[in-house]
Amino acid sequence: MKLKLPDGPFKAYLFDCDGTIVDSMPLHYVAWNQVLAEWGCKFPEDIFYAWGGMPAAEIIATLNEQQGLKMPVDDILHRKENLYYEILPQLKAVPEVLEHIEASYGQIPFAVVSGSTRDSVTASLVALKILDRFETLVCAGDYKRSKPDPEPFLTAAKRLGVAPEDCLVFEDTEMGIQSATAAGMASVKILQPWERVALEEITANS
Repeated sequence: MKLKLPDGPFKAYLFDCDGTIVDSMPLHYVAWNQVLAEWGCKFPEDIFYAWGGMPAAEIIATLNEQQGLKMPVDDILHRKENLYYEILPQLKAVPEVLEHIEASYGQIPFAVVSGSTRDSVTASLVALKILDRFETLVCAGDYKRSKPDPEPFLTAAKRLGVAPEDCLVFEDTEMGIQSATAAGMASVKILQPWERVALEEITANS
């Protein structure tokens, strides 16, 4: 499956991590469900994907507020991250994104812009042996306002010394696309896992 990129040229590529570079969202969802179930907390899959890019601490706080729970944010966050690390060996890359990383590496700078913790992003990129491809990682804690606010992507552009209009963003969520658009950046939408499966089935049957 090929990605159709907007017309360039671009001077930097900014990548979301989970669901964009790495096909990690299903693994994250397994980890979330296991921890949240202990508190009787419901986290429907469609909401999980809609909140892609939201920092984990913000997700827990929002679930607490919506469901009248008092889950300890730091404890839940720590346990969820540890569960994710346990199943990390199952992690795979999103092939069509990895293709662009390999093709353009060394020609323009890359950054990761994620709502996940730096430890989680680093672990994912190390697992795929591509951490060295990125000049900078902008993760939860590196900005005050998360996606869909433009701050995370603007922070990455500033670190790379590239104007926002010269950056291309790779994102898998509407929240991330909104963030990129608000930052004045072009973007390309990466399909969610079930969307890729559906498209492959349509292609195979056509």
